[in-house]
Parts: sequence; structure tokens; C-alpha cells
Amino acid sequence: MRQIIDEEVKWDKTQTIVSKTDLFGTILYANDVFTQVCEYSAIELIGEPHNIIRHPDMPKVAFKALWDALKKGENFHAIVKNLTRTGRYYWVITDFTIDKDENGEPCGYTARRKAVPNGVVEKIEPIYKTLLDIEKLKGEKASELYFDAYLKEEIGKTYNEFVVDLFEEESKKEQYQKEKTKNTIKKGLNWFFFGD
Repeated sequence: MRQIIDEEVKWDKTQTIVSKTDLFGTILYANDVFTQVCEYSAIELIGEPHNIIRHPDMPKVAFKALWDALKKGENFHAIVKNLTRTGRYYWVITDFTIDKDENGEPCGYTARRKAVPNGVVEKIEPIYKTLLDIEKLKGEKASELYFDAYLKEEIGKTYNEFVVDLFEEESKKEQYQKEKTKNTIKKGLNWFFFGD
């Protein structure tokens, strides 16, 4: 059992983590970014179930939603807190694509992961904590029922739509901040060059 350290691993958040699995989630490929971030070597990862990096703060219902979508042949976006070999964590958004063989049949999955902005983590973390608390006290089915009702009644969206919207909101907020900063700098420069 790994010791859990409440510390985010440092990594280049402009990079993309890539892995490939078979239909059962067994890791077949891990790019260099993946091995650096999760602190396992490619040799250690290959042949292991992808849940080798599952963080105990993650509710099982999030993975159930993911697998249900993939089994239906749907692409899926998930926000996940992962666990490194040394017990630290990192947040990612995962975009899954379904790999197909020469007959067009699904044969595995490719996952591409990018860093999650802090604003998104701040919104999703309390939801995951509630789901995990329900799961521990009442079981996985109760957590799933609550999550379905929460998404329907409070959010009015599917999990996938909710995740995409969180990122769009954060992106707009970041764009607004950049524009505001640019305008402030412009005003300052105008004063500097054209002031009294």
C-alpha cells in the first residue's frame, strides 16, 4: 500500500500524457510524459491495469460512467485525480478514443490527458468528495444514483457535457483575465508615454 502524500507532483503542464490500453484497461503503451508524471517506468506500467494510478480520492462512479460510455462506443472526457508511485497526485482531463482493428471492431483505447486548471479542480473536487463519502457509507450504487440525480437536477447535463462546460467556462475566464491584464498594461503605457 502506497503512502498518500497530499502534494501535487511537479510536471510540465503544457505536455500531453498518452497511453494505450486493450479493451480491459491493461496498459499496452505509455509515452515519456506519462512515465515522468506518474513516476513509473514504461516497463513497470506495461501489462498493468490502468487503475495502478487510481487515487483513493476518486469515486468509483466516475470510472463507471467512463466505462459505460466507452462500451457504447462513445468518446468520453473525464476529470481524474491520479496517484504517482511516490504517493503524490496530479489532476488531468482525459479524452478517450476507441481504437479499431482492420475489421472496424473495437480493440482498445487511446487516452490523451492534459492538465486541469485550478478553477476546474475547485469545482469538481467537492462533488467527488461527496460521491466518495456516499460510496463509503452507503455503497457504490447509492453514489451512482446520487450522481445521476445531481447531474440531472442540479446541472441539467450529462457528466461529459458538464466536464466540457467546466473547461469552456474556465477558458473564458482565463481569456477575460488576459484581456483585462492587456488593457491595464496599455493604460499604464499610455500614461507613461503620453501622460503629463
